[in-house]
Amino acid sequence: MINITIDQARRFILLRHGLLDKHIYEGKAGALEFIKSCGCIQFDPVDACGKNAELTLFSRVRGAKKQILYDLLYKDRLLLDYPDKQLAIIPTDDFPCFERYRKLSERGYEEFEGLRELCDKAKEYIDKNGPVSSDTLPLEGTIFWHSFIHWSGNWHKESNAARSVLEQMYASGELIIHHKEGTRKFYDIAKKHIAKDILLAPDPIKDDYEHKKWRVERRIGAVGLLWNRPSDAWLNIPELDNETRKRIFEELQAKGRIIPVSVEGIRGEMYIRQRDIELLEKAMSDESFKPRCEFIAPLDPMMWDRKLIKAIFGFEYSWEIYTPAEKRKYGYYVLPVVFGERFIGRIEAVADRKTDTLVVKNFWYEQDVRRSKKLSGAIMSTVKRLQKFNGSKEISMECEI
Repeated sequence: MINITIDQARRFILLRHGLLDKHIYEGKAGALEFIKSCGCIQFDPVDACGKNAELTLFSRVRGAKKQILYDLLYKDRLLLDYPDKQLAIIPTDDFPCFERYRKLSERGYEEFEGLRELCDKAKEYIDKNGPVSSDTLPLEGTIFWHSFIHWSGNWHKESNAARSVLEQMYASGELIIHHKEGTRKFYDIAKKHIAKDILLAPDPIKDDYEHKKWRVERRIGAVGLLWNRPSDAWLNIPELDNETRKRIFEELQAKGRIIPVSVEGIRGEMYIRQRDIELLEKAMSDESFKPRCEFIAPLDPMMWDRKLIKAIFGFEYSWEIYTPAEKRKYGYYVLPVVFGERFIGRIEAVADRKTDTLVVKNFWYEQDVRRSKKLSGAIMSTVKRLQKFNGSKEISMECEI
């Protein structure tokens, strides 16, 4: 057991995520390195001032541009749109590790009469005509079908034939998302874009239980410091009940894969990956770290367990995008703001595409934050980076910082 202070816990998480001191990730290579270190980053299509996955990189990668993520996904094919922590982006190298879910998705061909024939027609059309969306694939009408894309549930529904066929072939690994235009997905034959040694590689983790164990360790690494409790950090790991999770934690600890950590003032143990022990030692040292101001994406890996963030940082965050406007405490698309070793507030910024303007609608400081010229200057510097990131020509301030 390693005993650490609450300040050291905060420092460790921020260092683990590359949010404290100088940037450790830079350019395309840095973006890929960070995503590999987390296993995945979440995708969400909402674009107020950048999509969630883009903003996740914006806060960590020096010189980040939206094009970097697009190129890694759709030109270099080093990343892949693929369900993991909900809708997500994973390293293409991890594709074989999810083979069991593609096989599960093949149940659709057995359960729904005529689905295979429709998919064969779609494949023939795509082979001849190239990438298609649900709007351009010439399959009319609706079919009775169930998507296995999230690997859970057993409900059936009547749905658009073209969309259902594309999602079925995507879930079973026959198609990948070739590119996106806005929120519209275009699909193409997987073997045209994924190397044969990856596409046809067998699942390296044959046992279902060992696969859960792999995913749990991966999620611990993504958050950085995590407890053995029910958590949104475990979302989309099928059949991970409390008893199974407890057993996995015990076995990972026994094998030295994870290390228990006691954080002052917090009941119960937390855990880090063994590979992060040197980083924890750095966080526990007397070394000083230069503060950075960063805006954090709503579904950022660091925010996957918001109860943990509240316990360690004293910062309570709720993503209010689906909350009725009259019930919101803050705003529609609000980003937590980190400066140095703490959360200092939250910002609501919108990139107005019609006027090429980044509009800062609101900024809320935490109650105990001491405002200063240095702090406001650091925030404005990040606002300017966000302006450049969104390709906006101007900044409109509707609030004081």
